[in-house]
Amino acid sequence: MGAVSVEPVAGKRDFDAFIDLAYAINKDDPNWVPPLRAEVVELLTPGKNPFHDHAKLQLFLARRGGEVVGRISAHYDELALAQPPEQGMGPGTGNWGLFEARDAEVGAALIARAEQWLRDQGMTRVLAPISLSVWEEPGLLVKGHDHPPMVMMGHNKPEYEAWVEAAGYTVAKKLYTYDLPVKDGFPPIVNRIVASGERNPSIKVRPVDKSQFERDAAIIIDILNDAWSKNWGFVPFTEREKAYGAKKLAPLIIEGANMIAELDGEPVAFMLSLPDVNSKLITMGGKLYPFNWIKLLWWLRNPHSPAFRVPLMGVVQKWQATRVASQLAFMMIEYIRRYAVPNNGVTRAEIGWILEDNQGMVAIAQAIESKINREYRIYEKTL
Repeated sequence: MGAVSVEPVAGKRDFDAFIDLAYAINKDDPNWVPPLRAEVVELLTPGKNPFHDHAKLQLFLARRGGEVVGRISAHYDELALAQPPEQGMGPGTGNWGLFEARDAEVGAALIARAEQWLRDQGMTRVLAPISLSVWEEPGLLVKGHDHPPMVMMGHNKPEYEAWVEAAGYTVAKKLYTYDLPVKDGFPPIVNRIVASGERNPSIKVRPVDKSQFERDAAIIIDILNDAWSKNWGFVPFTEREKAYGAKKLAPLIIEGANMIAELDGEPVAFMLSLPDVNSKLITMGGKLYPFNWIKLLWWLRNPHSPAFRVPLMGVVQKWQATRVASQLAFMMIEYIRRYAVPNNGVTRAEIGWILEDNQGMVAIAQAIESKINREYRIYEKTL
């Protein structure tokens, strides 16, 4: 078969080959959703993606006999290095991601090369795969390969689990997504909690106002930075990332399906819900031109999708671990359900990802009778 060589990406030809390989390796998987190629270019380009403002990234290609047979990114984030070690990141912690390989030999060579690069940068530990940050596509899919991922979730070959573990990695954290039928509503106890909140004059749950989207996006990210600041894996958003994230999410935001909750006029919680744009992208092969951009733009004007994803919600720390926190969560998801079922044709939602030991969110997921439908794992290894 020939020896495997792994070298840094150098120049446009290598960069294009790095991107193109994912489409080639996964083309026969009916559940892999080809990302828009322009989005991948933007993700990896300093100056376009503000992640690069505080991170260092190196891309690698594996070749055998001159053929590109694998790829991997190695990177570290200065903001992640500054986090407390007990929260998962911290000093000396680097990452690799964007992993694709033709076979186990290639996979082993790629991981070893990424590890060496991280050692050379002074890293002493790896958390992986993370592509590229914890806010994008963290974790390796190990359960749920039999259906396509929803918007902003990853999908990979089942074989990768064994290849990663064979390289000496152990599970650092499990991330779950939960499938939730929504057409017929929630259990009576949840409905009573929602009704109680609706009678409380201190509580106001309102939809995001797209005419004031920059204001509401800033409110949401400020709540998120507070609410998640003690969570495992947390890395704060910079001001540039706040603006960038708002711009990227804006086309997917439906006013009646995204909520901000206030207590006595103060924003204290939010819940985002996105139509499953992957149901459209899966047919586009990663290309917008010549005609796919028209189809996508038309769909985004009034998305009708049987499934929505709830990727993020948060309650400020002041109110976490209180009854009002779960009450606000139930109210927001019920209000989203009331809007999305009749207006967007939604019959099911996916909630997550949720950390395996996030007891509050797991309890909420169980109370609304949702079931785990996908499991991702973030692995760790000492260098």
